[in-house]
Amino acid sequence: MDLRIFTEPQQGADYDTLLAVAKATEDLGFDAFFRSDHYLKMGSADGLPGPTDAWITLAGLARETRRIRLGTLMTAGTFRLPGVLAIQVAQVDQMSGGRVELGLGAGWFEEEHKAYGIPFPAERMARLEEQLAIVTGLWATGPGGRFDYAGRHYQVENSPALPKPAQAKVPVLIGGHGTRRTPRLAARYADEFNMPFASVADSARQFGRVREAAEEAGRRADELVYSNALVVCVGKDDAEVARRAAAIGRDVDELKANGLAGSPAEVVDKLGTYAAVGSSRAYLQLLDLDDLEHLELISSRVMSQLG
Repeated sequence: MDLRIFTEPQQGADYDTLLAVAKATEDLGFDAFFRSDHYLKMGSADGLPGPTDAWITLAGLARETRRIRLGTLMTAGTFRLPGVLAIQVAQVDQMSGGRVELGLGAGWFEEEHKAYGIPFPAERMARLEEQLAIVTGLWATGPGGRFDYAGRHYQVENSPALPKPAQAKVPVLIGGHGTRRTPRLAARYADEFNMPFASVADSARQFGRVREAAEEAGRRADELVYSNALVVCVGKDDAEVARRAAAIGRDVDELKANGLAGSPAEVVDKLGTYAAVGSSRAYLQLLDLDDLEHLELISSRVMSQLG
């Protein structure tokens, strides 16, 4: 199973902190560094020094890392017009030498839109579908070609469809718990389907829906990567687990039930239960970004056992 590091900078992190985590991610052998795309903190965190922009962050990291994949879980479709997003992602992909992946979602956190004057429209899933069609269509348009799109929410006319990403195909991630529209969109546009913060049983059911939708769309279900995002809290002993749980304001038993928590052996076993239902990649939601020893422990005692 691939292990990727997933951060939530809106809870409180500046660029230098994210850079330190990204460099540790690379040095310790993890597959990728991903971040959320939010502009407002959640819960009791102070959120200081304030939000950082996801794609500006990834552009910086693209030049300061060499190996790891870089991406978002998930870019909010409400934050960026689809043509602008296609340009941004293509540029960061070029800056990274072809290491970018785009997780794209409909946007859901209304309070952050109000806080920064961002429209929060109705029919966000319908808009997301059009955004996916435009972004992927722009990238897929051949050299010298033109791209047009006439949708209900977005229209594109006579676009030169530039710039192009460095990769021939930027991987697109779609995720979520929706039982009908989400699997259909994943089947049509996604290279990876991500199930966020879900039990093994719920993941198995949703993976099954996506696999069925893929086959109905004329794709092999195994063309998609299936993954989970889960909070992580690992310790060499019970005291260290408790200390790390307290640092992020969570209860150990709750973390063990709903995330990846406990000793390295416990976490390896829990990852195995997700692998058994088809998950081949885990995004480890790291909430204490100053605790780089946590990453070292996961690398040496968890990742080393996964092959």
